[in-house]
Amino acid sequence: MRFFIVDAFTDRAFAGNSAGVVLLDEPADAAWMQAVAAEMKHAETAFVVTSGDGPKPLRWFTPAVEVALCGHATVAATHVLGGEQTYTTKSGELRAKAAGGWVELDFPSDPPRETGDDLSEILPGVEIEYTGRGVENLFAVVPDAKTVRSLVPDLAKLKDTWNGRLLVTAKGDDVDYVSRFFAPGVGIDEDPVTGSAHCVLSPYWSGRLGTDELTGEQLSERGGVVRTRQDGDRVHLAGQAVTVVSGELHV
Repeated sequence: MRFFIVDAFTDRAFAGNSAGVVLLDEPADAAWMQAVAAEMKHAETAFVVTSGDGPKPLRWFTPAVEVALCGHATVAATHVLGGEQTYTTKSGELRAKAAGGWVELDFPSDPPRETGDDLSEILPGVEIEYTGRGVENLFAVVPDAKTVRSLVPDLAKLKDTWNGRLLVTAKGDDVDYVSRFFAPGVGIDEDPVTGSAHCVLSPYWSGRLGTDELTGEQLSERGGVVRTRQDGDRVHLAGQAVTVVSGELHV
């Protein structure tokens, strides 16, 4: 089986979010895929069945659990496969296209609903303007990009809440909006760049800023840029990618 390590949402190696991509001739056992993901130790590893006609089955695993949706690993898989792809996933049928050095994903929109969750113990001393939830993530808006950049959340307290995942955002200085994403509940203290989080960010900021086409920057240590286009109940995410490693699995 061929495997790849791809840095997604970046145009240079050793930045953005690193993902594993494993190409399968036939569906694999979930326990085996989980073991491979744990061995690779990337935020997510994508497993794609490439045989047969029609949409390709696609699943994503963190080192600890299977997840229902992952943007950066889908960018990575489409970067490897090239062209236009249709995937069947736990989040329904997804379409993607690699062209001109960019990969564009067509994902379901996940507008946050306001909840007023008390996040003061998770983000001690931080002014919080808005709290809500997407399908899987807690969501918080803070006053500015400087606040997002300097966050030091209490990850132990976050892990004990709901899904243990928190997306924090603010209006950007040089881009439309910035964000960081913490997910100790699925074994990731901080994700470098999170495509699926932009399914929440896009409808929120499109509504607030009054435009459907935006650019967001995730302010992790590695950093990364995601272009978003809101299209009704869909979000088109676009990012670049770089293949860093390719090889074969022998197990």
